[in-house]
Amino acid sequence: MRTSTPSPAPTGSAAVTGERTPSGDGSIRRLYEEHHGPLLRYVSGLIRGDRQRAEDFVQETLVRAWLSTENQPPGWSPSRSWLMRVAHNLVIDWARRERPHTEIQHEHTLEEHAETVDPMSQAVQRRFLVHALSRLSHPHREVLFYVYVLGCTGPDAADALGIPPGTVKSRTHHAIRELRRRHPEHALAAA
Repeated sequence: MRTSTPSPAPTGSAAVTGERTPSGDGSIRRLYEEHHGPLLRYVSGLIRGDRQRAEDFVQETLVRAWLSTENQPPGWSPSRSWLMRVAHNLVIDWARRERPHTEIQHEHTLEEHAETVDPMSQAVQRRFLVHALSRLSHPHREVLFYVYVLGCTGPDAADALGIPPGTVKSRTHHAIRELRRRHPEHALAAA
């Protein structure tokens, strides 16, 4: 078992200028020993495993906790949930700062690669789709209409059609398989 020894009095600029600093009684060491591991696991999960960045967030969290003890009643110690909230807020602030740069890049990319819409091509595709769907059974057409045209979820389509959700899944699967079988040249469009 490790025991913490009292740290010597601060010798930095705060001691010279007479400013108050958080106590040097090893409280930062105690905070680190008690909360570093769980905080690191939590933050690593939030940022998907970037270990170095997670370490930075944990360090900043613990420093903020240590500095905040000055403004709290004597004997106050931050709880783990308080520390996790601080770490979470740090990660959110970082993510917000990073987000605008990626959105700008995507906007430029979309403008550069925008394709023109060909009305003739759309008409041909619609005609093909109507022809292909007309060759399916009524229950298969009906399910595809609810799921793909109206955008219903499986359970919503099941409620609208009065059939079990499993039947919706099965009919959708079989209808798409039949479309692919009859029109292999358009198999990607049916995916």
